[in-house]
Amino acid sequence: MKKPNVLFILSDQHNAKCLGHKGHPDVKTPHLDRLAGQGVRFDNAITQNPICTPSRMCFISGQYAHNHGYYGLSGPNPNGLPTIFGHFRQQGYRTAAIGKIHCPEYWVEDDCDVYHETEPSASIGGRSRAYTRHLRSKDIEHLEDHHALQEFGRRGVQSCDGRPSKVSYRDGQEGWSVTRGIEFMEQAKADGAPFFLHISLPKPHQCYTPAQEFWDLYDEEKLKLPPNADFEGPHRAPHLVKMVERWKKGTGWALLDPKTFEAARLRKLHGYLGNISHVDHAVGELVDFLDANGLGEDTIIVYSADHGDYAAEHGIMEKAPGICHDAITRIPSIWRWEKNFKAGHMAPELVETVDVSATLCSLCDIPALETSDGKNLTPLLKGESEELRDIAVTEFAWSKSIRKGDWRLVYYPPEMFSDEYPDGFGELYNLVDDPWEMNNRYFDEDQQGRIGEMKTDLLNWLVTTTRPVSTNCADLEEGPQRSKRYGVVVNADNKIHPDELRAIDYKNYL
Repeated sequence: MKKPNVLFILSDQHNAKCLGHKGHPDVKTPHLDRLAGQGVRFDNAITQNPICTPSRMCFISGQYAHNHGYYGLSGPNPNGLPTIFGHFRQQGYRTAAIGKIHCPEYWVEDDCDVYHETEPSASIGGRSRAYTRHLRSKDIEHLEDHHALQEFGRRGVQSCDGRPSKVSYRDGQEGWSVTRGIEFMEQAKADGAPFFLHISLPKPHQCYTPAQEFWDLYDEEKLKLPPNADFEGPHRAPHLVKMVERWKKGTGWALLDPKTFEAARLRKLHGYLGNISHVDHAVGELVDFLDANGLGEDTIIVYSADHGDYAAEHGIMEKAPGICHDAITRIPSIWRWEKNFKAGHMAPELVETVDVSATLCSLCDIPALETSDGKNLTPLLKGESEELRDIAVTEFAWSKSIRKGDWRLVYYPPEMFSDEYPDGFGELYNLVDDPWEMNNRYFDEDQQGRIGEMKTDLLNWLVTTTRPVSTNCADLEEGPQRSKRYGVVVNADNKIHPDELRAIDYKNYL
Protein backbone atom coordinates (compact mmCIF):
# COMPACT_ATOMS: atom_id res chain seq x y z
CA MET A 1 0.00 0.00 0.00
CA LYS A 2 1.31 3.44 -0.97
CA LYS A 3 2.25 5.60 2.00
CA PRO A 4 0.68 9.09 2.18
CA ASN A 5 2.92 12.13 2.10
CA VAL A 6 2.98 14.62 4.98
CA LEU A 7 3.12 18.41 4.73
CA PHE A 8 3.46 19.82 8.25
CA ILE A 9 3.24 23.63 8.25
CA LEU A 10 4.03 25.49 11.45
CA SER A 11 3.76 29.23 11.87
CA ASP A 12 5.23 31.21 14.74
CA GLN A 13 2.95 32.98 17.22
CA HIS A 14 -0.51 32.74 15.59
CA ASN A 15 -3.36 33.75 17.91
CA ALA A 16 -6.13 31.16 17.35
CA LYS A 17 -8.81 33.87 17.30
CA CYS A 18 -7.16 35.59 14.33
CA LEU A 19 -8.71 33.56 11.52
CA GLY A 20 -11.50 34.47 9.15
CA HIS A 21 -13.46 31.29 9.85
CA LYS A 22 -13.26 32.06 13.57
CA GLY A 23 -15.15 35.31 13.00
CA HIS A 24 -12.30 37.77 13.52
CA PRO A 25 -13.60 41.19 12.42
CA ASP A 26 -10.56 42.23 10.36
CA VAL A 27 -8.11 39.44 9.49
CA LYS A 28 -8.04 38.08 5.94
CA THR A 29 -7.15 34.38 5.73
CA PRO A 30 -8.86 32.98 2.60
CA HIS A 31 -6.47 30.04 2.15
CA LEU A 32 -6.59 28.86 5.77
CA ASP A 33 -10.37 29.29 5.71
CA ARG A 34 -10.52 27.12 2.60
CA LEU A 35 -8.25 24.53 4.21
CA ALA A 36 -10.50 24.41 7.27
CA GLY A 37 -13.55 23.95 5.02
CA GLN A 38 -11.87 21.06 3.23
CA GLY A 39 -10.61 19.39 6.39
CA VAL A 40 -10.94 19.27 10.15
CA ARG A 41 -10.14 22.03 12.61
CA PHE A 42 -9.55 21.57 16.32
CA ASP A 43 -10.93 24.61 18.13
CA ASN A 44 -9.41 23.59 21.47
CA ALA A 45 -5.85 22.76 20.47
CA ILE A 46 -3.47 23.52 23.35
CA THR A 47 0.25 24.17 23.03
CA GLN A 48 2.54 22.41 25.50
CA ASN A 49 4.76 25.46 26.01
CA PRO A 50 4.32 29.18 25.26
CA ILE A 51 7.73 29.85 23.65
CA CYS A 52 9.43 28.66 20.49
CA THR A 53 12.03 25.95 21.14
CA PRO A 54 10.22 23.97 23.87
CA SER A 55 6.97 23.99 21.92
CA ARG A 56 8.65 22.88 18.70
CA MET A 57 10.34 20.06 20.58
CA CYS A 58 6.94 18.88 21.79
CA PHE A 59 5.67 18.76 18.21
CA ILE A 60 8.77 17.10 16.79
CA SER A 61 9.46 14.60 19.59
CA GLY A 62 5.90 14.08 20.81
CA GLN A 63 7.09 14.58 24.40
CA TYR A 64 5.80 16.89 27.10
CA ALA A 65 8.22 19.61 28.22
CA HIS A 66 8.66 18.03 31.65
CA ASN A 67 9.92 14.90 29.89
CA HIS A 68 12.25 16.43 27.30
CA GLY A 69 13.30 19.04 29.87
CA TYR A 70 13.62 22.12 27.65
CA TYR A 71 11.86 25.29 28.82
CA GLY A 72 14.04 27.94 27.16
CA LEU A 73 15.32 28.84 23.70
CA SER A 74 17.89 26.69 21.89
CA GLY A 75 20.16 24.53 24.09
CA PRO A 76 22.36 21.42 23.82
CA ASN A 77 21.51 18.38 21.73
CA PRO A 78 18.98 16.15 23.56
CA ASN A 79 21.12 13.07 23.00
CA GLY A 80 19.07 10.05 22.04
CA LEU A 81 15.67 11.75 21.82
CA PRO A 82 14.14 10.69 18.48
CA THR A 83 12.51 13.16 16.11
CA ILE A 84 9.52 12.47 13.92
CA PHE A 85 11.75 13.20 10.91
CA GLY A 86 14.22 10.47 11.79
CA HIS A 87 11.40 8.04 12.59
CA PHE A 88 9.74 8.61 9.22
CA ARG A 89 13.07 8.41 7.38
CA GLN A 90 13.66 4.98 8.93
CA GLN A 91 10.36 3.95 7.34
CA GLY A 92 11.46 4.98 3.84
CA TYR A 93 10.34 8.62 3.74
CA ARG A 94 12.29 11.54 2.31
CA THR A 95 12.40 14.17 5.07
CA ALA A 96 12.96 17.92 4.98
CA ALA A 97 12.77 20.82 7.44
CA ILE A 98 12.81 24.31 5.92
CA GLY A 99 12.25 27.70 7.58
CA LYS A 100 12.52 28.81 11.19
CA ILE A 101 13.26 25.46 12.83
CA HIS A 102 14.72 26.92 16.07
CA CYS A 103 15.55 23.66 17.88
CA PRO A 104 18.51 22.46 20.01
CA GLU A 105 21.89 22.04 18.36
CA TYR A 106 22.11 19.45 15.58
CA TRP A 107 18.95 17.65 16.69
CA VAL A 108 16.78 18.03 13.59
CA GLU A 109 19.57 18.54 11.04
CA ASP A 110 20.87 14.97 11.18
CA ASP A 111 17.41 13.46 10.65
CA CYS A 112 16.61 15.37 7.44
CA ASP A 113 17.58 14.77 3.84
CA VAL A 114 17.12 18.51 3.25
CA TYR A 115 17.56 21.11 5.99
CA HIS A 116 17.48 24.90 5.75
CA GLU A 117 17.28 27.20 8.75
CA THR A 118 16.29 30.69 7.54
CA GLU A 119 16.71 32.61 10.82
CA PRO A 120 20.27 33.82 11.53
CA SER A 121 20.00 33.28 15.30
CA ALA A 122 17.88 30.11 15.45
CA SER A 123 20.47 27.43 14.63
CA ILE A 124 23.97 26.69 15.87
CA GLY A 125 25.20 27.11 12.31
CA GLY A 126 23.21 30.28 11.70
CA ARG A 127 21.16 30.94 8.61
CA SER A 128 21.23 28.45 5.75
CA ARG A 129 24.06 29.28 3.39
CA ALA A 130 21.68 28.71 0.48
CA TYR A 131 19.32 31.42 1.73
CA THR A 132 22.22 33.76 2.50
CA ARG A 133 23.50 33.29 -1.06
CA HIS A 134 20.02 34.10 -2.37
CA LEU A 135 19.83 37.35 -0.40
CA ARG A 136 23.35 38.38 -1.38
CA SER A 137 22.77 37.60 -5.05
CA LYS A 138 20.05 40.26 -5.00
CA ASP A 139 21.98 42.61 -2.69
CA ILE A 140 19.14 42.61 -0.14
CA GLU A 141 20.68 40.84 2.85
CA HIS A 142 20.90 44.18 4.66
CA LEU A 143 17.16 44.70 4.12
CA GLU A 144 15.90 41.34 5.42
CA ASP A 145 13.74 42.43 8.34
CA HIS A 146 12.16 39.50 10.11
CA HIS A 147 14.70 39.54 12.94
CA ALA A 148 15.13 43.31 13.15
CA LEU A 149 14.07 46.66 11.73
CA GLN A 150 17.53 47.19 10.33
CA GLU A 151 17.32 50.96 10.03
CA PHE A 152 17.16 51.33 13.81
CA GLY A 153 20.27 49.34 14.65
CA ARG A 154 20.18 47.53 18.01
CA ARG A 155 16.92 49.26 18.94
CA GLY A 156 15.24 47.58 16.00
CA VAL A 157 15.96 44.01 17.09
CA GLN A 158 12.72 42.08 17.69
CA SER A 159 10.74 45.29 17.49
CA CYS A 160 7.00 45.21 17.97
CA ASP A 161 6.46 48.26 15.81
CA GLY A 162 4.99 47.65 12.36
CA ARG A 163 5.71 48.72 8.78
CA PRO A 164 5.77 47.11 5.34
CA SER A 165 8.77 44.89 4.66
CA LYS A 166 11.61 46.17 2.52
CA VAL A 167 11.90 42.66 1.04
CA SER A 168 9.39 41.08 -1.34
CA TYR A 169 7.31 38.08 -0.34
CA ARG A 170 9.25 35.83 -2.72
CA ASP A 171 12.64 36.90 -1.35
CA GLY A 172 11.55 36.83 2.30
CA GLN A 173 11.83 33.76 4.48
CA GLU A 174 8.29 32.53 3.81
CA GLY A 175 8.44 32.82 0.02
CA TRP A 176 11.93 31.32 -0.17
CA SER A 177 10.94 28.42 2.11
CA VAL A 178 7.86 27.70 -0.02
CA THR A 179 9.99 27.68 -3.18
CA ARG A 180 12.52 25.26 -1.64
CA GLY A 181 9.71 23.12 -0.25
CA ILE A 182 8.06 22.80 -3.65
CA GLU A 183 11.41 21.80 -5.19
CA PHE A 184 11.74 19.10 -2.54
CA MET A 185 8.22 17.77 -3.21
CA GLU A 186 8.83 17.78 -6.96
CA GLN A 187 12.01 15.74 -6.56
CA ALA A 188 10.35 13.24 -4.20
CA LYS A 189 7.47 12.82 -6.66
CA ALA A 190 9.89 12.29 -9.55
CA ASP A 191 11.71 9.63 -7.53
CA GLY A 192 8.48 7.92 -6.45
CA ALA A 193 9.33 8.39 -2.77
CA PRO A 194 6.89 9.38 -0.02
CA PHE A 195 7.89 12.61 1.69
CA PHE A 196 7.61 14.26 5.08
CA LEU A 197 8.06 18.00 4.58
CA HIS A 198 8.11 20.46 7.48
CA ILE A 199 7.73 24.09 6.45
CA SER A 200 8.21 26.40 9.43
CA LEU A 201 7.07 29.96 8.69
CA PRO A 202 8.67 32.69 10.86
CA LYS A 203 5.66 35.00 10.72
CA PRO A 204 3.37 36.21 12.24
CA HIS A 205 6.08 36.53 14.97
CA GLN A 206 7.71 39.94 14.95
CA CYS A 207 9.11 41.90 13.38
CA TYR A 208 5.65 42.92 12.20
CA THR A 209 6.76 43.56 8.62
CA PRO A 210 4.51 41.85 6.09
CA ALA A 211 5.29 42.21 2.41
CA GLN A 212 3.76 45.37 0.97
CA GLU A 213 0.76 43.63 -0.60
CA PHE A 214 -0.28 42.14 2.73
CA TRP A 215 0.31 45.39 4.63
CA ASP A 216 -1.97 47.10 2.12
CA LEU A 217 -4.85 44.74 2.93
CA TYR A 218 -5.53 46.64 6.18
CA ASP A 219 -6.65 50.16 7.01
CA GLU A 220 -5.10 51.00 10.36
CA GLU A 221 -7.78 53.53 11.26
CA LYS A 222 -10.53 50.91 10.87
CA LEU A 223 -8.92 48.08 12.86
CA LYS A 224 -10.91 46.89 15.86
CA LEU A 225 -9.06 46.38 19.11
CA PRO A 226 -10.03 43.30 21.16
CA PRO A 227 -12.56 43.91 23.98
CA ASN A 228 -9.90 43.40 26.65
CA ALA A 229 -7.30 45.70 25.08
CA ASP A 230 -7.53 48.23 27.93
CA PHE A 231 -8.69 45.91 30.70
CA GLU A 232 -7.28 46.83 34.11
CA GLY A 233 -9.44 44.77 36.47
CA PRO A 234 -8.48 43.10 39.75
CA HIS A 235 -6.45 39.93 40.34
CA ARG A 236 -4.26 40.16 37.28
CA ALA A 237 -0.97 38.27 37.52
CA PRO A 238 1.70 40.58 38.98
CA HIS A 239 4.19 39.91 36.17
CA LEU A 240 1.49 40.68 33.60
CA VAL A 241 0.70 43.99 35.30
CA LYS A 242 4.38 44.97 35.17
CA MET A 243 4.57 43.97 31.51
CA VAL A 244 1.52 46.11 30.64
CA GLU A 245 3.13 49.07 32.39
CA ARG A 246 6.28 48.55 30.35
CA TRP A 247 4.38 48.46 27.06
CA LYS A 248 2.32 51.54 27.89
CA LYS A 249 5.45 53.61 28.43
CA GLY A 250 5.94 53.04 24.70
CA THR A 251 9.35 54.65 24.43
CA GLY A 252 11.25 51.37 24.52
CA TRP A 253 9.56 49.85 21.51
CA ALA A 254 7.73 52.52 19.50
CA LEU A 255 10.29 53.34 16.81
CA LEU A 256 8.09 55.08 14.25
CA ASP A 257 5.98 58.22 14.56
CA PRO A 258 3.74 58.91 16.31
CA LYS A 259 5.34 57.21 19.29
CA THR A 260 2.27 57.15 21.52
CA PHE A 261 1.15 53.80 22.89
CA GLU A 262 -2.23 54.13 21.16
CA ALA A 263 -0.68 54.74 17.73
CA ALA A 264 2.10 52.17 18.13
CA ARG A 265 -0.24 49.35 19.17
CA LEU A 266 -2.36 49.96 16.06
CA ARG A 267 0.77 49.72 13.92
CA LYS A 268 1.67 46.50 15.71
CA LEU A 269 -1.83 45.10 15.14
CA HIS A 270 -1.70 46.25 11.51
CA GLY A 271 1.63 44.48 11.01
CA TYR A 272 0.52 41.39 12.92
CA LEU A 273 -2.64 40.90 10.85
CA GLY A 274 -0.61 41.59 7.70
CA ASN A 275 1.86 38.92 8.81
CA ILE A 276 -1.01 36.44 9.21
CA SER A 277 -2.19 37.20 5.67
CA HIS A 278 1.44 36.80 4.54
CA VAL A 279 1.50 33.33 6.14
CA ASP A 280 -1.93 32.55 4.71
CA HIS A 281 -0.61 33.23 1.21
CA ALA A 282 2.35 30.88 1.80
CA VAL A 283 -0.03 28.13 2.92
CA GLY A 284 -2.13 28.73 -0.18
CA GLU A 285 0.89 28.33 -2.47
CA LEU A 286 1.82 24.99 -0.90
CA VAL A 287 -1.72 23.61 -1.03
CA ASP A 288 -2.24 24.84 -4.59
CA PHE A 289 0.97 23.08 -5.67
CA LEU A 290 -0.22 19.79 -4.18
CA ASP A 291 -3.64 20.04 -5.80
CA ALA A 292 -2.30 21.13 -9.19
CA ASN A 293 0.24 18.29 -9.32
CA GLY A 294 -1.96 15.36 -8.37
CA LEU A 295 -0.62 15.14 -4.82
CA GLY A 296 -3.60 16.54 -2.94
CA GLU A 297 -5.34 13.23 -2.32
CA ASP A 298 -2.08 11.55 -1.30
CA THR A 299 -0.87 14.18 1.19
CA ILE A 300 -1.83 14.80 4.81
CA ILE A 301 -1.67 18.55 5.47
CA VAL A 302 -1.32 19.91 9.00
CA TYR A 303 -1.31 23.61 9.83
CA SER A 304 -0.59 24.79 13.36
CA ALA A 305 1.48 27.27 15.39
CA ASP A 306 4.01 26.91 18.18
CA HIS A 307 2.04 29.29 20.44
CA GLY A 308 -0.19 32.36 20.27
CA ASP A 309 0.25 36.12 20.49
CA TYR A 310 -1.60 38.67 22.62
CA ALA A 311 -2.49 40.62 19.45
CA ALA A 312 -3.12 43.72 21.60
CA GLU A 313 -5.18 41.80 24.18
CA HIS A 314 -4.69 42.90 27.81
CA GLY A 315 -2.40 45.73 26.72
CA ILE A 316 0.38 43.28 25.73
CA MET A 317 2.13 43.59 22.38
CA GLU A 318 3.97 40.26 22.22
CA LYS A 319 3.58 36.91 24.03
CA ALA A 320 5.12 37.30 27.50
CA PRO A 321 4.11 36.36 30.14
CA GLY A 322 2.62 33.62 28.00
CA ILE A 323 1.13 31.33 30.61
CA CYS A 324 -1.53 33.82 31.72
CA HIS A 325 -4.02 33.73 28.87
CA ASP A 326 -5.78 31.64 26.27
CA ALA A 327 -4.45 34.03 23.62
CA ILE A 328 -1.10 32.26 24.00
CA THR A 329 -1.95 28.73 25.17
CA ARG A 330 -4.54 27.94 22.46
CA ILE A 331 -3.37 27.57 18.85
CA PRO A 332 -4.80 26.90 15.38
CA SER A 333 -4.85 23.25 14.32
CA ILE A 334 -6.17 22.42 10.84
CA TRP A 335 -5.83 19.00 9.17
CA ARG A 336 -6.71 17.95 5.61
CA TRP A 337 -6.47 14.60 3.85
CA GLU A 338 -8.91 14.46 0.99
CA LYS A 339 -11.47 11.62 1.15
CA ASN A 340 -10.08 10.46 4.50
CA PHE A 341 -11.08 13.20 6.94
CA LYS A 342 -14.55 14.66 7.50
CA ALA A 343 -14.53 17.85 5.46
CA GLY A 344 -15.65 20.98 7.28
CA HIS A 345 -15.72 19.30 10.68
CA MET A 346 -15.01 21.32 13.82
CA ALA A 347 -13.78 19.04 16.61
CA PRO A 348 -14.37 20.61 20.05
CA GLU A 349 -12.32 18.05 22.00
CA LEU A 350 -9.13 19.00 23.80
CA VAL A 351 -6.03 18.10 21.79
CA GLU A 352 -2.34 18.85 22.36
CA THR A 353 0.74 19.46 20.27
CA VAL A 354 2.25 16.13 21.36
CA ASP A 355 -0.62 14.42 19.51
CA VAL A 356 0.73 15.37 16.07
CA SER A 357 3.48 12.73 16.04
CA ALA A 358 1.26 9.90 17.33
CA THR A 359 -1.49 10.72 14.85
CA LEU A 360 0.77 10.98 11.81
CA CYS A 361 2.37 7.63 12.61
CA SER A 362 -1.06 6.02 12.78
CA LEU A 363 -2.35 7.68 9.60
CA CYS A 364 0.77 6.66 7.67
CA ASP A 365 0.62 3.10 9.03
CA ILE A 366 4.10 3.15 10.50
CA PRO A 367 5.08 1.95 13.99
CA ALA A 368 4.14 4.29 16.81
CA LEU A 369 6.98 6.42 18.14
CA GLU A 370 7.43 4.93 21.59
CA THR A 371 9.09 8.06 22.94
CA SER A 372 5.97 10.10 22.13
CA ASP A 373 3.49 11.07 24.87
CA GLY A 374 0.75 11.94 22.39
CA LYS A 375 -2.61 10.42 21.60
CA ASN A 376 -3.95 9.28 18.23
CA LEU A 377 -6.50 11.80 16.91
CA THR A 378 -7.65 9.65 13.97
CA PRO A 379 -11.21 9.07 15.32
CA LEU A 380 -11.71 12.82 15.67
CA LEU A 381 -10.38 13.45 12.16
CA LYS A 382 -13.00 11.04 10.83
CA GLY A 383 -15.74 13.05 12.53
CA GLU A 384 -16.30 10.86 15.57
CA SER A 385 -16.84 12.33 19.03
CA GLU A 386 -14.51 11.00 21.68
CA GLU A 387 -12.94 12.63 24.74
CA LEU A 388 -9.32 11.51 24.54
CA ARG A 389 -8.22 13.42 27.66
CA ASP A 390 -9.77 15.22 30.62
CA ILE A 391 -7.26 18.05 30.72
CA ALA A 392 -4.72 19.74 28.46
CA VAL A 393 -1.66 21.41 29.96
CA THR A 394 0.66 24.24 28.95
CA GLU A 395 3.74 24.37 31.13
CA PHE A 396 6.57 26.62 32.13
CA ALA A 397 9.08 25.31 34.65
CA TRP A 398 7.37 27.16 37.52
CA SER A 399 3.78 27.57 36.28
CA LYS A 400 1.17 25.44 34.56
CA SER A 401 -2.03 26.24 32.66
CA ILE A 402 -4.69 23.52 32.91
CA ARG A 403 -7.63 23.46 30.51
CA LYS A 404 -10.60 21.31 31.58
CA GLY A 405 -13.94 21.64 29.84
CA ASP A 406 -14.88 25.31 29.73
CA TRP A 407 -12.42 26.23 32.48
CA ARG A 408 -8.77 27.24 32.51
CA LEU A 409 -6.68 27.32 35.69
CA VAL A 410 -3.18 28.76 35.98
CA TYR A 411 -1.16 27.31 38.86
CA TYR A 412 1.76 29.21 40.37
CA PRO A 413 3.80 28.00 43.37
CA PRO A 414 3.35 30.29 46.40
CA GLU A 415 6.97 31.46 46.05
CA MET A 416 6.19 32.96 42.63
CA PHE A 417 4.41 36.07 43.95
CA SER A 418 5.03 35.87 47.69
CA ASP A 419 5.42 39.63 48.09
CA GLU A 420 2.17 40.60 46.37
CA TYR A 421 0.15 37.52 47.41
CA PRO A 422 1.60 35.94 50.56
CA ASP A 423 -1.34 33.49 50.70
CA GLY A 424 -0.83 32.37 47.12
CA PHE A 425 -2.04 33.47 43.69
CA GLY A 426 -3.68 31.76 40.73
CA GLU A 427 -5.98 32.39 37.79
CA LEU A 428 -9.30 30.75 36.94
CA TYR A 429 -11.42 31.63 33.92
CA ASN A 430 -14.61 30.29 32.37
CA LEU A 431 -13.94 30.55 28.64
CA VAL A 432 -17.60 30.32 27.66
CA ASP A 433 -18.88 33.05 29.95
CA ASP A 434 -15.64 35.05 29.78
CA PRO A 435 -13.83 34.33 26.48
CA TRP A 436 -11.62 37.40 26.83
CA GLU A 437 -10.56 36.38 30.36
CA MET A 438 -11.41 39.53 32.28
CA ASN A 439 -12.91 37.86 35.36
CA ASN A 440 -10.35 35.92 37.39
CA ARG A 441 -12.44 33.71 39.68
CA TYR A 442 -9.55 32.14 41.55
CA PHE A 443 -10.48 33.93 44.77
CA ASP A 444 -14.25 33.26 44.58
CA GLU A 445 -15.48 31.17 47.50
CA ASP A 446 -17.83 29.15 45.28
CA GLN A 447 -14.93 28.07 43.02
CA GLN A 448 -12.58 26.63 45.65
CA GLY A 449 -13.87 23.10 45.08
CA ARG A 450 -13.25 23.38 41.34
CA ILE A 451 -9.77 24.76 41.95
CA GLY A 452 -8.92 21.88 44.30
CA GLU A 453 -10.19 19.38 41.74
CA MET A 454 -8.12 20.89 38.93
CA LYS A 455 -5.00 21.02 41.10
CA THR A 456 -5.48 17.31 41.80
CA ASP A 457 -5.90 16.72 38.05
CA LEU A 458 -2.61 18.52 37.47
CA LEU A 459 -0.82 16.48 40.14
CA ASN A 460 -2.15 13.21 38.70
CA TRP A 461 -1.12 14.31 35.21
CA LEU A 462 2.42 15.12 36.31
CA VAL A 463 2.77 11.80 38.14
CA THR A 464 1.32 9.57 35.41
CA THR A 465 2.95 11.24 32.37
CA THR A 466 6.50 11.54 33.69
CA ARG A 467 9.07 9.20 32.10
CA PRO A 468 11.41 7.60 34.66
CA VAL A 469 14.91 6.54 33.73
CA SER A 470 14.53 3.39 35.82
CA THR A 471 12.07 1.83 38.24
CA ASN A 472 12.19 -1.50 40.04
CA CYS A 473 8.72 -2.46 38.85
CA ALA A 474 9.28 -2.20 35.11
CA ASP A 475 10.09 -5.47 33.33
CA LEU A 476 10.19 -4.62 29.64
CA GLU A 477 11.33 -6.60 26.65
CA GLU A 478 13.88 -5.31 24.16
CA GLY A 479 12.55 -4.31 20.76
CA PRO A 480 13.11 -2.13 17.66
CA GLN A 481 12.78 1.06 19.72
CA ARG A 482 14.15 -0.32 23.02
CA SER A 483 17.53 -1.44 24.22
CA LYS A 484 18.98 -2.84 27.45
CA ARG A 485 21.26 -0.43 29.26
CA TYR A 486 23.00 -1.88 32.34
CA GLY A 487 20.09 -4.08 33.32
CA VAL A 488 17.28 -1.67 32.39
CA VAL A 489 15.26 -1.74 29.14
CA VAL A 490 14.66 1.81 27.94
CA ASN A 491 13.67 3.74 24.82
CA ALA A 492 16.13 5.75 22.75
CA ASP A 493 15.84 8.69 25.15
CA ASN A 494 17.06 6.41 27.97
CA LYS A 495 13.67 6.59 29.70
CA ILE A 496 10.61 4.37 30.21
CA HIS A 497 7.25 5.20 28.67
CA PRO A 498 4.74 5.95 31.47
CA ASP A 499 2.13 3.72 29.81
CA GLU A 500 4.36 0.74 30.65
CA LEU A 501 3.83 1.49 34.34
CA ARG A 502 0.03 1.38 34.19
CA ALA A 503 -0.11 -2.38 33.60
CA ILE A 504 2.30 -3.33 36.39
CA ASP A 505 0.74 -5.58 39.04
CA TYR A 506 3.64 -5.45 41.46
CA LYS A 507 3.53 -1.86 42.70
CA ASN A 508 5.61 -2.02 45.87
CA TYR A 509 8.24 0.29 44.40
CA LEU A 510 5.94 2.30 42.18
